Amino acid sequence: MARSLRLLCASVRRESVERGRFVVVHRLTKGRMMRSLLGLGCFLGSVGLLSACANGPGSEALERALMADPQLQSGTSVSSPSPTAVAVPTLPADFPAAIPRYPQAELESVDPATGTTRWRSEATRDRIMRFYQEALQTNGWQLTETALAAGTLTAQQADGLTVTLILQPPTAGAAAGTRFELRYRRGTATTSPATPTSSSPGTSPLTSQDFSDLDQVPPSLRPAVTDLAALGVLTPIAPASATSPPTFAPNQPLTRRDFARWLVMANNRLFRDRPGKQIRLAQATDTPVFEDVPARDPDFAAIQGLAEAGILPSRLSGDSTATQFRPDAPLNRETLLRWKVPLDFRRTLAPATVEAVQETWGFQDASRISPDALRAVLADYQNGDLANIRRVFGFTTLLQPQQQVTRAEGAAALSYFGFQTEGVSAADVLQAEQLARSVNTSRQEAGTVPTGGASAPVMGPTLPHP
Repeated sequence: MARSLRLLCASVRRESVERGRFVVVHRLTKGRMMRSLLGLGCFLGSVGLLSACANGPGSEALERALMADPQLQSGTSVSSPSPTAVAVPTLPADFPAAIPRYPQAELESVDPATGTTRWRSEATRDRIMRFYQEALQTNGWQLTETALAAGTLTAQQADGLTVTLILQPPTAGAAAGTRFELRYRRGTATTSPATPTSSSPGTSPLTSQDFSDLDQVPPSLRPAVTDLAALGVLTPIAPASATSPPTFAPNQPLTRRDFARWLVMANNRLFRDRPGKQIRLAQATDTPVFEDVPARDPDFAAIQGLAEAGILPSRLSGDSTATQFRPDAPLNRETLLRWKVPLDFRRTLAPATVEAVQETWGFQDASRISPDALRAVLADYQNGDLANIRRVFGFTTLLQPQQQVTRAEGAAALSYFGFQTEGVSAADVLQAEQLARSVNTSRQEAGTVPTGGASAPVMGPTLPHP
């Protein structure tokens, strides 16, 4: 009995399933048929409409509207108007390779007839002026005229090539940045590389910088600072304006950036006729040694050049921890000595100890001097009265190695390079150049030396009086 009931239930379920399948298939089939009929109806209706329109008055217009584009049928491409080409200025083929180019400056226009190139840079006027002062002097150019207030600079090479930098004044409402011109001309050399051209009336001789506040320099340092300013080495703390000359701010702290720049410029200016003692500037394509002094930095050439010469500690000199230069941090006394003294001796400095420094200098705070600065402090003692410590800080029993250096002190340290009887000072270079100019002027007035002829040789520098 139970088995019969199970068979009956199974039969009922199968019948229900089959009916369900039939219903589904029936509904799907019915839906497809309806859609097909609707599509056929639309097609027949369209054909009928078109047939009716073909015999109507607007049939030709309708045919043209629905006709395919003959250009597309023939496979020809539809030409679109080409964009207007924008001329990109390029330097003339005869642009002298010896003229430095400011990094990342954009060339705006060129006038080959007058030898004028116009540029734009995001840098300030002061930074561009500093760059060209440093780059031209280091590469053997002779700066003949400098007017910081007007923003102009003129330099000449021995072969007569002359370049003039003209910084455009800022314009109200104009985009940020600085526009400047580089004008060059080729001509006959009028001076030898070591003899500056005598200045014309109304212009500053050489690259003399007429700072408005040199009277604030401490009296003991004033002659050295004035001489270095007359050589065009020092840069103002604030650029000149149309109504006032630049300021030097002698008693303000000196930054590491400024001292590095002055160090290169002073060394190369005083040894202008001795290439073997000059510091080579780095190129913008060099890989930066310091993470915070990229190639676009206005002082990259000087700072990188000092590092590549081994004057600044860096990974190049084996100091893997010196990855930051901190260009805008104040310079302290022991760092000044560490950078400057090697350029006095021109050789590796001997090791030193705290005891040796105490015994020679008698400094009470010798133990506070950093180990890597001890050898520079000890070596400086061997220079007698020409030692940097004596010339800049006078007699003292306290070095105060971490004391900030003022701008006047840093400049005074750079007014003399050398060891004992072999050295050169800013005062001697000025005296020799003034004498050479005087001799040349006298010869030209007497008619013994024609314009463009050979100049009197510059006398070698002598030791400054302690």
